[in-house]
Amino acid sequence: MSRIGKAPINIPAGVTISVDDQNVVTVKGPKGELTQNVDSDIKLSQEDGILTVERPSEQKRHKALHGLYRSLINNMVVGVTDGYKTEQELVGVGYRATNVGNTLDLVLGFSHHFVFELPKEIKVTTASEKGKNPIITLESIDKQLLGQVAAKIRSLRAPEPYKGKGIKFVGEVLRRKAGKSAAKK
Repeated sequence: MSRIGKAPINIPAGVTISVDDQNVVTVKGPKGELTQNVDSDIKLSQEDGILTVERPSEQKRHKALHGLYRSLINNMVVGVTDGYKTEQELVGVGYRATNVGNTLDLVLGFSHHFVFELPKEIKVTTASEKGKNPIITLESIDKQLLGQVAAKIRSLRAPEPYKGKGIKFVGEVLRRKAGKSAAKK
């Protein structure tokens, strides 16, 4: 049995979950509303503030979908109650980040700026303090969209292993290489 799939989802106060006849789950909460299509084989039952996800058989496909949809629905519940937040750090001389509304302007050591238009579901803030690396903070209720946008921003200048320059997540540990000067010793 799927360990993730059999775990019940606690529904906090202020959150409502509704399932229509096409198996579309809608989660409404204080921060917003999210929807997710669920496979027709997976059954959802809700009682006493607890949502359980059930599968019809022990087929490998059903086991995979069982855990997947339980995780997706749980992420939606957490998103509409608390939201998700990720921070990225720009490491490098002259690297800058500014934002106007949902437009992110990045200077990453190339001859041009990267102007990145973010989806309306994501809120962005930038912070630049003297002597510290610029920080980009992304907030959203949709975990999947937030991760996708953060990965796209990181791909503009992925951290390199020798000096560590690039866009990295705050708290991320990079494997560093010694370089060719270490080989001569």
